Parts: sequence; structure tokens; C-alpha cells
Amino acid sequence: MQAVGLYEFGGPDVLRIVDLPDPHAGPGEVRVRVHAAAVNPADTLIRAGVHARAFAGIPAPYVPGMDIAGVVDEISPGTETGLSPGDPVMAMAHPIGPAAGGYAEYLVLPAGRVVRAPAGIDHAAAATLPMNGLTALLALDQLALAPGSVLAVIGAAGTLGGYLVQLAAHAGLTVVADAAPADEALVRRSGAADVVARGPDVAERLRARYPEGVDAVADTALLGPRLLDAVRDGGALALFRSPDEPGGYRTGGRGITVRTPFVPDYADRTDKLDEIRRLAEAGVLVPRVAAALPAAQAAEAHRRLEAGGLRGRLVLTF
Repeated sequence: MQAVGLYEFGGPDVLRIVDLPDPHAGPGEVRVRVHAAAVNPADTLIRAGVHARAFAGIPAPYVPGMDIAGVVDEISPGTETGLSPGDPVMAMAHPIGPAAGGYAEYLVLPAGRVVRAPAGIDHAAAATLPMNGLTALLALDQLALAPGSVLAVIGAAGTLGGYLVQLAAHAGLTVVADAAPADEALVRRSGAADVVARGPDVAERLRARYPEGVDAVADTALLGPRLLDAVRDGGALALFRSPDEPGGYRTGGRGITVRTPFVPDYADRTDKLDEIRRLAEAGVLVPRVAAALPAAQAAEAHRRLEAGGLRGRLVLTF
């Protein structure tokens, strides 16, 4: 099979098309013929070598990719699953270490990590849902805010931020989002009840709007500890990079609870991934595809992602 892999860590140009043996489903597994793989910031961290120690002793090439959509084409005998060959599905891969990533024509996964794709949504759109949708759901589960609580979503026009806005509004939270003027209508359509101008001093604007501070902040833009100034005493802050990753940081104080949602914790939660499917079918989660590119243009996709300014996910097609 063809895949997009790398033999050394570095910039986007290390990505190339590689030929690998076709994988086959073992006990408890299914094989997916991948038609689309979303390009996420997590993929760029793998490519750049941030997690290089996890690949020590593992022969290259390394295949990134955490989000895929496609069609089931092989199920190991005796595997317990409601899926059948030919079913359109979506799944989250875990490519750090010996596991294969989603930038490949075929991907073998435990059956519990694969669910039907939302009806009426094509492969490219479905591929944007698993990792970002589960991350947003996990963050809200960890924050455990009561209906009516005020959640500020920073980076609300991005993919993860947009899913957080949609899910939080659906859960009955009052969402205040940051946005540039060109994105204000977008974040309001997603469910934001209030909008403040984006920028490095967004915490000051939030405090001016909410003098006691908001109940929680979700920092998908990686703005850092300055956002603590927007949170009330005893509130919460959700971070989306660990302290040792680029953009990550350590913080605390004033009784503020700091959460760092780690999406692999939901990797085997079939119920949570299927909840993402149901929410997408109901129109609560609305995926946005910035562009679909052939797999051979993976390096260009990484360059475009790192340049910023996208409103939706780039997707590689196979």
C-alpha cells in the first residue's frame, strides 16, 4: 500500500510517499480502506520530532495521522462488532510509537475504535471529526460545568475551538468566543452567545465583560498563563498541549483547576466516538473542510497548516 511517511524528523519536506506492506486485521481488529485523513497540529509535532523518543528503536518510515474516514474492507473472524465490510466509518489512530498512523491507504485498528461515519457526511468531512471531536468532548467532560456556566473558548474560529463552541452551547453553557471581525458571524453560528475581539490581551477584554471572571477558559489558541486573569477564583482552565510540548505551559493559583485533556484517554471509548457521530448527524457538530488535497501533497498541507489562518481542516485523500 501507499502511505505518507518520513525517514527523518524535520520540516514539511521530509514527508514523502512510501510503499509499505498491506496490513491485515488480526483478532479483534478491522481494516479500513482509508479515503481521507485529516491534517492536525498533532501530526506536525510528530513530523518535527517533538515525540522522537517514542520512536526510538522503531525502524522508519514513520506514518503520521490521527483522524481517518473510509470503508471497512476486512474484519478478523470472531471479532465482535456491528460493522460489516463496505460500511463507511471513521476512527482515531494513535501513531506515536510502533502504531501506524492514518496517512495510509489501509489502517488496521481494534474494532472498538471504529464507528460508522455520520449519515450524509462525505469521507473528507467525517475525517475531521474523531480526534478533534473527542478532544472537545473530553475537555467538557473534565470541566463538568453546570448548565448556564460561562465558558470562554479562545481560538473559537479554529477546528477544535469550533467544536468546543458547538458542543458547549448544545450542553446549555453560555459560550463567549474570541474572534476577528471576519470570523464573528462564524462563531456566532456555532453557538457563541457573546464575542470579544481576539488578540494577546483577550483576557483583559473578558474581564471587562465579566468582572468576576468567567467560570472556565478553553485555550485552544495556546495563549498561555495570561488567560488565568479571565478566570474567576475557583474556576477552571483547559489546556490542549502538555507542558513539555511547544505551546504548553504550567500554571495554577487562586484555586483554579487546570485540565489537560489527553485524547488517547478516549481512544477506546466507542460510546464517546459514536456520540460524536450522533451529534454530527443531528447537526450539532458541523465539520468544516478547508481543502482536500491528494496524499502526494502532504508536505504542502503541513506548510499551509503551519502558516495558520485556516477555517476548517485540511484533508489528505487516498
